[in-house]
Amino acid sequence: MDYRACWCSRARYTVFDAHYGDGSAVRVLTDVWRTDPHRSPNLHVIAVCDHLLPGFHRMPQAEPGLTVDLVSAPLEEALAQLTARVDLFRLHDIEQAGTDFARHVARVAAQDAHLLAQGLTPAQIDALTAQGFVFDAGGQHARFASRKPRAPVPPAPERRAIVLGAGIAGSAAAERLCARGWQVTLVDRQPQPAMEASGNLAGIFMPLLSKDDNVPTRLTRAAYLYALRHWEHLGGIGRAIEGDTCGVLQLARDAGHADVQRAIAADKSLPPDFAEWLERPAAEALLGLPAPDGGWLFRGAGWARPGSVCEAMLAACGGRLERRFGVGDVRIERVGERWHLTDAHGATVACAPNLILANGSGAVAVPQAAQLPLTTLRGQVSHVPAGMVPKLSVVLCREAYLTPASGGVCSAGATYDADPNPALSPESHAENLERLRGLLSDPQAAQDAPLEGRVGFRCVAPDRLPLVGRLPDFDAAGTTERLRDVPRHPGLYALLGYASRGLIWAGLAAELLAAQMEGEPLPLEASLVDALDPARFVLRARRAPRGPQSEN
Repeated sequence: MDYRACWCSRARYTVFDAHYGDGSAVRVLTDVWRTDPHRSPNLHVIAVCDHLLPGFHRMPQAEPGLTVDLVSAPLEEALAQLTARVDLFRLHDIEQAGTDFARHVARVAAQDAHLLAQGLTPAQIDALTAQGFVFDAGGQHARFASRKPRAPVPPAPERRAIVLGAGIAGSAAAERLCARGWQVTLVDRQPQPAMEASGNLAGIFMPLLSKDDNVPTRLTRAAYLYALRHWEHLGGIGRAIEGDTCGVLQLARDAGHADVQRAIAADKSLPPDFAEWLERPAAEALLGLPAPDGGWLFRGAGWARPGSVCEAMLAACGGRLERRFGVGDVRIERVGERWHLTDAHGATVACAPNLILANGSGAVAVPQAAQLPLTTLRGQVSHVPAGMVPKLSVVLCREAYLTPASGGVCSAGATYDADPNPALSPESHAENLERLRGLLSDPQAAQDAPLEGRVGFRCVAPDRLPLVGRLPDFDAAGTTERLRDVPRHPGLYALLGYASRGLIWAGLAAELLAAQMEGEPLPLEASLVDALDPARFVLRARRAPRGPQSEN
């Protein structure tokens, strides 16, 4: 099949390959695309790959317009979790996949999609035919000709947006949109980016493990892996980004907690370069300190200064980014088809058809976002002189964390409380030092450490998951019971609720939102996309019990 005849008239061409193998077939396809002067400006390849950790993996590419997603899941599950319109299916090496995948192929097929088949069983061909694919006489090529109603293709968006908030969430949104050719106005009340919650000296990046591989674990794994790849694309940790991939050692809390972790490790599915369980002797040999119950070593993890990540992302935006910093609090209103931001004097700060709220708990001051159940939690980090604690080769964490020295100080913390006071608190400092001593198994560590550090305020949702997507209209929702039916505010989006994981979540969340705004295939499983949808709180409000409740 000549791909060039198919993609030459498409603004975006999406290919699904059922078996990535060694990647050679995908490389041939992308090489053909690169050398075709009449190619589609955007090629998106999605391939099922069996040698990665479970989930969707968006692999950053050097060429603008080329996107590669590798999906580590059985074929049927990969298709069931896919949000995309596929123009070409390449189905091969799937003789053992059964036939149930056919209905998912039909669900994501674009109108008039093509299918290239190799080695399909007669039952698989019959199943695909029943779903609307018309095969040629040889059974190796088919066209999707179903007459079932298809959802209309949304119109191409006007690629202009305002991003409110220049911390890690807003900077990531600006970078991901600018990479797609959008014109972005980044607005912040502070004179510089990353001056509020993203202003700490060090943030920790590491994955999350759980025995049941739950939603937070899956999301954090996908975001962590995406961040490592994307940061390398931006120049790398220790180069363009201040920090170190020194590894993170997460100590078990106690013997019982260690037994739970051993059960996870016994699965043997985690490669050691991602996560390795260390028993006490190995953990203590690495750390040079007591580690009585062992711990997880995340070799590729470490710490980074969030502000430097913001700087690297904003530098990558180039001339498509307009910075409007130091504007103070702004007034937001929708006038016709545009969002207008004005300052305290009534002067226009920005105007665009799309507005992304990435300003943490400040978002609830916007009337359309006022019903989001967001809270603010205070976090105080203590800056401990490096000479007052043992020299660490890795980030050490348990309920708290302690970083290796940078600039003569180690970061220890952070507290989690509802105190609205932005000043450094002696009580919070004492709490950080007490936890530090527990980490180090040294009750004398950091004695008389001066009260130095930083206070930031986290934006937190009730389920501790971020809000990524178009904002719901609570007042118009009525008795809606499905996410897809929840009415939304036009051109209004959220990147909120990052809690203490903004450094990890920001990049993938921004990539997800940008893909939604562009109508691209999404970089996450549909179940995770739904778990992050801001409209989930509309449905939960509908399902919440009303009236007086029994005490039992």
